[in-house]
Amino acid sequence: MTQEPIDQELDNDPQYRAAVIDLLAVLAVSELTAFERMAADSVLAPTFADKASMGELATTEFRHFTALRNRLVELGADPEIAMEPFRQTLEDFHMKTKPTDWLEGLMKAFVGDGIGLDFYREISSYVDPKTRELVCEVCDDLSQAAYVVERIRTAIEEDPKVAGRLALWGRRLVGEALSQAQRVAAERDALAALIIGGVDRPGADLAEIGRMLARLTDSHSRRMADLGLAA
Repeated sequence: MTQEPIDQELDNDPQYRAAVIDLLAVLAVSELTAFERMAADSVLAPTFADKASMGELATTEFRHFTALRNRLVELGADPEIAMEPFRQTLEDFHMKTKPTDWLEGLMKAFVGDGIGLDFYREISSYVDPKTRELVCEVCDDLSQAAYVVERIRTAIEEDPKVAGRLALWGRRLVGEALSQAQRVAAERDALAALIIGGVDRPGADLAEIGRMLARLTDSHSRRMADLGLAA
């Protein structure tokens, strides 16, 4: 099979190319770990139907990972090498947000992963159309949303006391997810340059960064409201 030629813009700007590879790589790590986590969490699911649903969600995450990995290969990058710098940051996030039960696992998939994907979607506004299309496809796939919302709302109806615990869990998740996303951007010079811009490439000024954070917060609040929880 003939490999696609590297996109002209990426070929002409090494720093930009490095930023695109970083963006796709951190998303690939996120999707692969989400696949592993959902497959593991299916063991905690209370019914066979729930186990099957978790399996379907895990399959979707793996499909996302495959698309990102394939694009990295098209760009001439080694996915293993490109993904490695993000391993520890993602592992730290998952260690700090290890759920204690199945409901917390569902919340993590919907709320914790959601805020991270929102952040990377925001970054995609500074990349080329082909990269942006792939990032948005991965980040905007809401196949898990309806299932998670229905199961969390049902659990709250059956036992209203869980609402307070899950609301606190949601606040912890968003704090850790934002810290993780900021750490990724701060540790990777190419990604940071992509956001703030440079001589030949526009970026976000302080006002726009403030608006970006406001959009992330609003999206989190909407997710929590969908679950019937206070943000």
